[in-house]
Amino acid sequence: MSQSQGLLLFKLNLQQKFAIGTLKVQEIVPSTRLYSLPGSHPMVMGAATLRGRTIPIIDMASAVGYRPVSKEEYDSCNIIITDCSRQIVGFLVRHIDKIMDCDWKDISPPSASLGCNTYTTGVLHVEDKLVQLMDVERLLADIYPDDDDVELPQFSELELEELRTKEILVVDDSMVARNQLGGALDAAGIHYQVCKNGQDALAVMQSAVESGKPIDVLVSDIEMPGLDGYEVAFEVRSTPNVSATYIILHTSLSSEISTERAQQIGADEALTKFDASELMQAILRGVKGRESLE
Repeated sequence: MSQSQGLLLFKLNLQQKFAIGTLKVQEIVPSTRLYSLPGSHPMVMGAATLRGRTIPIIDMASAVGYRPVSKEEYDSCNIIITDCSRQIVGFLVRHIDKIMDCDWKDISPPSASLGCNTYTTGVLHVEDKLVQLMDVERLLADIYPDDDDVELPQFSELELEELRTKEILVVDDSMVARNQLGGALDAAGIHYQVCKNGQDALAVMQSAVESGKPIDVLVSDIEMPGLDGYEVAFEVRSTPNVSATYIILHTSLSSEISTERAQQIGADEALTKFDASELMQAILRGVKGRESLE
């Protein structure tokens, strides 16, 4: 099963190309008049009114460490309107390159030499040029940080005991998402394992079966380099010794898009990032669903 998705390529400076998945993109508009947003983050240039909605506009170049867009450049720029992690935001970029189809297997994890402070979740080569896949989740988390207090559902002691005795695997290429997921599970005292990509997740699941402790609940991102979440779910459902795993696809994409596709490939649920209470309730449903099969 090969999953293809469009990529929107753009530039933040004269040389380097970046990309984001088109499922995150609502529309691309020319630069427009901005209104001030008092008290907003320094990277928020202001707000634009588009189709009756007030949308914050972020200078993406400045936010990731490049030279900010000057007043003289502004009129020649474009704004990418995105729907990601329950937020509608516009990113100002210097140049729109093109939209292209991409097999996620062609995307590789970023080099470790980039360090942990990179805004890149993957890289690919297009026409012999390196293109970096932008970590939009991390960018938004830096500008709109989450509240430190994690709100969890009120579980009974019996439910907590059920959760704490099960094997849970989290797979996500975004450090921000892994931290969010880990924080929610840690707050409830629940044991879990973490992977950064789909290939590693499948290997962990096979190893868990061999050790006599198969994974009960898999929580997977969708957009990942190599094997994406849809492919991971398909492989799990197609492999007899792990096929009973409860699969939750946990994504920054629109819930309507992800839910429809998730059902097609056999995932049990699809949730939009990030709501700790909603996620924990889904994991509990998974645990109870597994117990009914045992």
